[in-house]
Amino acid sequence: MSAAAAADAAPAKGGKKLLLIILAAVVVIAIAGVAALLLLKKNAHADEDDWDAPPATQASRKADSSATPTFLPLDTFTVNLADRNAERYAQVGVTLEVENKETAERLKAYMPAIRSNILLVLSQKTSVELMDRSGKEQLAMDIMRESVRPLGIDLAAQEAAQADGRRPRARVHNPIVAVHFSNFIIQ
Repeated sequence: MSAAAAADAAPAKGGKKLLLIILAAVVVIAIAGVAALLLLKKNAHADEDDWDAPPATQASRKADSSATPTFLPLDTFTVNLADRNAERYAQVGVTLEVENKETAERLKAYMPAIRSNILLVLSQKTSVELMDRSGKEQLAMDIMRESVRPLGIDLAAQEAAQADGRRPRARVHNPIVAVHFSNFIIQ
């Protein structure tokens, strides 16, 4: 092999190595980009699922399975319903399930305002609305919303945004895990 041929062969081998290194780098960058895209997409779906889940489900995801639930029973509510064709009333027992004992104590301090808000919600309902399960579930959501209002927590804006298919600007922390009915009589 002549000296000129050897000189031409050396750059060709170096050029092939450089081309392989560049090609390998491009493949690694492409794989990293696809992995990042998949992770971002997965996290976005997880956030959407959390926004669509009912409040009780969200709270149960966060709650420690070994933690004992804290319940705050309220005195029974007796209220005239908003029926126009007949005089009907409801007697409803409500128990709030809250995050912890400190939250229960805080809610007790606001109990007169909480009871007033719940009475106003109940008095706006008709017997037809409260007869089926969906009406009772809506009442539980209304009671939850009105129970935290005296604490300065506004769940109404969050509910309105979700109803319109929009995402609220910030997630509102709700210290009430669930609303339970201990008795429910309509006459």
